[in-house]
Amino acid sequence: MGLTIHYHLKHKGTEKSARSLIEQLHQAAQDLPFKEVHDLVDLKGEACKFDRLDRDNPLRWLLVQADATLKLDEHSWLGVSPTRIIAFETWPGEGCEAANFGLCQYPATIEHRGKRIRTKMSGWRWRSFCKTQYASDPACGGIDNFLRCHLLVVALLDKAMELGCLDEVYDEGKFWEKRDLKALVPEIESWNGMIAAFAGQLKDVVGEEIEAPITEFSNFEQLELAGQKQLPPETAQLAKLIQQVIQKP
Repeated sequence: MGLTIHYHLKHKGTEKSARSLIEQLHQAAQDLPFKEVHDLVDLKGEACKFDRLDRDNPLRWLLVQADATLKLDEHSWLGVSPTRIIAFETWPGEGCEAANFGLCQYPATIEHRGKRIRTKMSGWRWRSFCKTQYASDPACGGIDNFLRCHLLVVALLDKAMELGCLDEVYDEGKFWEKRDLKALVPEIESWNGMIAAFAGQLKDVVGEEIEAPITEFSNFEQLELAGQKQLPPETAQLAKLIQQVIQKP
């Protein structure tokens, strides 16, 4: 839970043109003040499957995000591993999640319970997200650091749009659409307050052992107090339900 930017990339061209696009995006990332920009990754076949890697493998999260989901019906989804990945990882800054960018190809069909199912995943595509909220931790640089991280991801998405491979963006901070810094600052403050207040409710019913990044903020108590008025009544009911289900019968 936390303020996140979700984004989709698409390309209908050849392998050569797909690689060229990601190479240009990779260069653009290196030209921006990201904390880290990792090398380009080019994988095929079995090497694209994240479950073949140890949990502490540095490539695992990128491969997890490369997996697609296929909707079977209203209640079930199926994971689809790519057959080809051209991608790279960036780290905007302290407290922020990694932001991965790339393009993948997927199999035309997969086998499920003895049946062949069409994936309808033609061309090259990428679906990913980056949670920027916890870059606002005062220990990481506070609001200034959050703005830097959030805007870095937006800047690289702008480059993807310029290159013609950006399909869709959903920015929970609403900056992508509005481009309004004055609105983004109170937005992150509102998110911090709301999540701190909910984390406080969980601590009350579950105990101090509850783990949530927001509780590590040096100003957690102030955020918790400020966020009390933002919480809908349903959150108190949810906290009690969580307490109920974690207790042994």
